[in-house]
Amino acid sequence: MISDITLGQYFPQKSLMHRADPRMKICLVIYAIVLLFVADNFASLALAVGYIGLGMALSRIPLKLYLKSLKPILFLVAFTGILNIFYGTGVPLWQFGFLKITLNGIFTCIFVSVRIVTLILASSVLTFTTSPTQLTDAIERLLKPLAMLHVPVHEFAMMMTIALRFVPTLLEETDKIMAAQKARGADMESGGITQRIRALVPVLIPLFVSAFRRAYDLATAMESRCYHGGEGRTKMKSLHFGKGDWAVLLTAFVMLGLFIALNILVPSVGRV
Repeated sequence: MISDITLGQYFPQKSLMHRADPRMKICLVIYAIVLLFVADNFASLALAVGYIGLGMALSRIPLKLYLKSLKPILFLVAFTGILNIFYGTGVPLWQFGFLKITLNGIFTCIFVSVRIVTLILASSVLTFTTSPTQLTDAIERLLKPLAMLHVPVHEFAMMMTIALRFVPTLLEETDKIMAAQKARGADMESGGITQRIRALVPVLIPLFVSAFRRAYDLATAMESRCYHGGEGRTKMKSLHFGKGDWAVLLTAFVMLGLFIALNILVPSVGRV
């Protein structure tokens, strides 16, 4: 399960999404997330899903990698869907005591499940097609107005990117430690919840030690290269919008108008 987590991983590829300006990609992902949560019916939700699906297609990342990123949250999707299926209103299709399943409950279950899955896919498009260096530069440029309020924008962007960058590294380290403990006879898959939690202690302690060691090595490397924050730093590669970026933004505005129209004209899921 740990090896299925792809958060923070970057997959080099020659695609339109990889060449796009990282600032635009961050803004468009936020835009897509807002659309997903504002969507009030299946028509507007389908438009938002199609928009994210187009981004997945333009990234030229294999579909199996996107599906792999969904494996860790399948339990959350199933749990949330099951909860929502019992909260629908209308004529019950099935009832047992205070539990009842209605048509609206089924629609809500599907609606919420699709929303969560698409939310993860939208985030995956960003991390799969944007390198940590590009993310740092983009976040710093987007938050640059906060520098007038004496907010350490560069340091904040650097911390976010380093944290995201070390997610796959720490997951790989966890896999190695678990394999080593199993080779020594540790049993982590049987017994009750309490026993399984206790079995994870020999994994967590070396993992924390390894994480602090990596942090110390990184800090030493940055200090040896005379890193002292963003003051006076220049960029080897400056960010700039190309014609393709402006075309994508124009398409996003057109889609926003269509989305608002669908959200107003089509009945919401709760009124189906």
